[in-house]
Amino acid sequence: MDNKIKIRNKKASFQYHLSDRIIAGIQLQGTEIKSIREGKASLAESYCTFVENELFVFNMHISEYTFGTYNNHEPKRRRKLLLTKKELKKLLTKITEKGFTIVPTFLFINEKGLAKLEIALAKGKHFYDKRDSLKMRDIKRDMDRSKNQ
Repeated sequence: MDNKIKIRNKKASFQYHLSDRIIAGIQLQGTEIKSIREGKASLAESYCTFVENELFVFNMHISEYTFGTYNNHEPKRRRKLLLTKKELKKLLTKITEKGFTIVPTFLFINEKGLAKLEIALAKGKHFYDKRDSLKMRDIKRDMDRSKNQ
């Protein structure tokens, strides 16, 4: 199986300090997996939250499948994440601490052809932290330019 599908949430690393990363399965409908395999998904404004001790991802946009008929899916519906009870309990205890949230960072298809979502425990950055991130990115870009010349 060709694993070309790798969709990143670029804003997450800029807006948050990412710590614990966990790979979770996603409960999808038939036309959703077909759209993901075409690469028509976005994690830009998505977030994860608990609903009755189950973890869901909200605002993850998966475009409607072009050849789907009346059974096409809703693009921004909530989707259940498949994790073990131990992982869910760990995340729930971390979330209750002040300032922590769960952010999806990476959507991919594994070797078996199943869609997986990497989620990370995140704490929001302050404005000066974001400025430091921009400064470091500019320095790295300048170093790479000087190295290539």
